[in-house]
Amino acid sequence: PFRLLRGLLFYLVRLVARVVALLGRLLARVLAPLATGLRGGEDRLESYYATILPGVIAAPGRVLGAALLALALSLLLLPGMGLDLVPQLAQGQFEAVLKLPPGTPLARTDALTRQVAEQHSKDAAVESIFAVAGVGARLDANPTESGENVGRLLVDLKPGTNGADEARVMAAMRSTVNALGIHDATFARPALLSFDTPLEVELAGYDLERLRLAGNQVTRALRGSDRFADVKSTVEDGQPEVQIYFDQERAAALGLSTRQIADQVVRKLRGEIATRYSFRDRKIDVLVRARAEDRASIEDIRNIIVNPQSDKPVTLSALAEIKLTEGPGEIRRADQERVALISANLKYGDLGTAAAEVRRLTAGLGLPVGITLRVAGQSEELDASVDSLVFALVLAVFLVYLVMASQFESLLHPFVILFSIPLALVGSIVGLKLFGMPVSVIAAIGMIMLAGIVVNNAIVLIDYANQLRAEGVAKIAAVVEAGRMRLRPILMTTLTTLVGFLPLAIGLGDGAEIRQPMAITVIFGLAVSTLLTLLVIPVMYVLLDRRPDRYYVERAARAAVVSG
Repeated sequence: PFRLLRGLLFYLVRLVARVVALLGRLLARVLAPLATGLRGGEDRLESYYATILPGVIAAPGRVLGAALLALALSLLLLPGMGLDLVPQLAQGQFEAVLKLPPGTPLARTDALTRQVAEQHSKDAAVESIFAVAGVGARLDANPTESGENVGRLLVDLKPGTNGADEARVMAAMRSTVNALGIHDATFARPALLSFDTPLEVELAGYDLERLRLAGNQVTRALRGSDRFADVKSTVEDGQPEVQIYFDQERAAALGLSTRQIADQVVRKLRGEIATRYSFRDRKIDVLVRARAEDRASIEDIRNIIVNPQSDKPVTLSALAEIKLTEGPGEIRRADQERVALISANLKYGDLGTAAAEVRRLTAGLGLPVGITLRVAGQSEELDASVDSLVFALVLAVFLVYLVMASQFESLLHPFVILFSIPLALVGSIVGLKLFGMPVSVIAAIGMIMLAGIVVNNAIVLIDYANQLRAEGVAKIAAVVEAGRMRLRPILMTTLTTLVGFLPLAIGLGDGAEIRQPMAITVIFGLAVSTLLTLLVIPVMYVLLDRRPDRYYVERAARAAVVSG
């Protein structure tokens, strides 16, 4: 059996090899005309490059001036491109939270939520809509985002829908919600990455009333701009509540304490567990409290008897002041100071421009005394990311320089090669501008990748020029010959890298918004850097390398002696 298996495996491998060879011959015949045309084009390009390179080397001022001008113009484009943390990612699903005024009955919330769901469930891009009215019944639920007045809709889009379809459905639902009179609605995508809301304004102060006034000012300012959507404040909407202020002296005169009065009010309104009913293996609490009609209004609360065991009953209104008011939905603290948070999503534009507009809108508001304002959210994370990415880019350039210095055994030639990196930035910036993309963290990662990619072409060029000079070829002649001989491998490596990144740049499939900026950065940066490297690096090499030709000949001779 073992011999039989070995024989079958041998013939199977032989068959596969013959099939591959046949396919290779067929492919060679099909591609032969294309290969011949490409090789002829490369030969003509090599001849043309070798012809113009001496003239380029003879005019260093024009070449370097043009390169510096291109770099300066590209840097001037940066302020108008904007900054972003991570591109908005369309995931084919989003959530809408509808918040009606506090006290809205569940039936009303359910009717409006159902109306929104039914109106958009027939949209061509919508797969299904799951709606819930009256959410957050758990004890640990956020009080400002729970209750009978809150409805949620989970919208699933059909497979194949893109970001434009998702934005269109969101905009249509916003219009519907506004037409129904629901002015507090927020739309959000699933949290794929753990980031804050795109824009957050943090107000800090010790006085709760001043904090509420400042929060309302900032909220109105953001809602007045068409750039922001789903503006939400933690101090804007409070919860209706009944506040009871006890008169302790009057209660003491009747022999009652505030604790006794408060316990009696709690028993009447919330109830107390009198006993537990046993049903099989379960214990069911038996709650005793006042009838619903006896605790339905504030007047019923005023008429609660606080001393039911006494011969002379006393009502709550005789011992306390009862007010119907609106309390804060939640109280946040940071560093022992009360904080209000106003959050918003972006309808359009980048995060950096939006943060600058918030600072402009809030500059002339005249906030109450003692209130401080700080722009937080993803804009704060963006500032930290920019600092870390700049450090990473500088570190990458430094490490690349160290590796090249050890290989070339020179500090000058790696310095010449590093001029490829700013030339790559020209292409990256232009590429992002052409596609209307802001400079994001993803694009910055592509720029860091370029620091290690674009130097390869210059390394191939400089290394071969050094080899020719070691053989006794003059400096300028060695540079021209190195450019002619190394043009083809430089173009091959550049082309294969560009083609490899092309599927990412096209932006097909889910999550393309994340991949596309990095691919555009690498493709345009590498293409422009290759073009400029073939012209600028030979000029920089001739200008900066002042060593005589005999130095390279002698160094090669010494190396041969040592190795021999």
